[in-house]
Amino acid sequence: MFPIRDNIPAKSFPAVTIWLIIINALCFAYEVQLGHAGGRFLADYGFVPARYLAMQAHNVFDLSRFGPLFASMFLHGGLVHLLSNMWMLWIFGDNVEDSMGHGRYLIFYLLCGVISVLAQTWAAPHATVPLVGASGAIAGVLGAYIVTYPRARILTLVPLFIIFYMMEIPAYVFLGLWFVLQFLQGSIQLVSVGPVSQGGVAFWAHVGGFAAGIGLVFVFRRQD
Repeated sequence: MFPIRDNIPAKSFPAVTIWLIIINALCFAYEVQLGHAGGRFLADYGFVPARYLAMQAHNVFDLSRFGPLFASMFLHGGLVHLLSNMWMLWIFGDNVEDSMGHGRYLIFYLLCGVISVLAQTWAAPHATVPLVGASGAIAGVLGAYIVTYPRARILTLVPLFIIFYMMEIPAYVFLGLWFVLQFLQGSIQLVSVGPVSQGGVAFWAHVGGFAAGIGLVFVFRRQD
């Protein structure tokens, strides 16, 4: 299923959401112009669970290990990765930002991103593949959306064999199915691959970010 749009127009201009999209796009443009050095850049600024835990064990006061916690959520491994994340942020971010206000929404977004990275670290503590992407933070936005706008209608492109249908699906159904899929795929990944060598899609970052969004929305949402 691929979301096209929701049916709830934002009441205020989504300045933070737009700036997050711009910053992610600029970071990706910088990655691209690095050419072959882009891989080294992702290795340096992406979040590597094994490296983080080793640094923490060696020196708990080394603040440099926290940089990739934030930097990783603005980096992407490819154009499709970037576009899919930014599309989800564009569709769901404006309304969540509207419900919280600009400043609180930004803090909420960053917190969800950090929690999502730590959730993936819990699932794969010995992983040496850099974790990059905004999907964990955006999963937090989805978690806040399902709490705040559960009955919003999501216009969705649904593939049925070789035919694609457009249909409106309630937000709690669309996002609920999305979360269940992430949880199941993450569980299968743990069983089949194991926590030591786990790489690929960071499903537990999605699960952790979504759960963080559901919990933190009650702290950051405006009480009107």
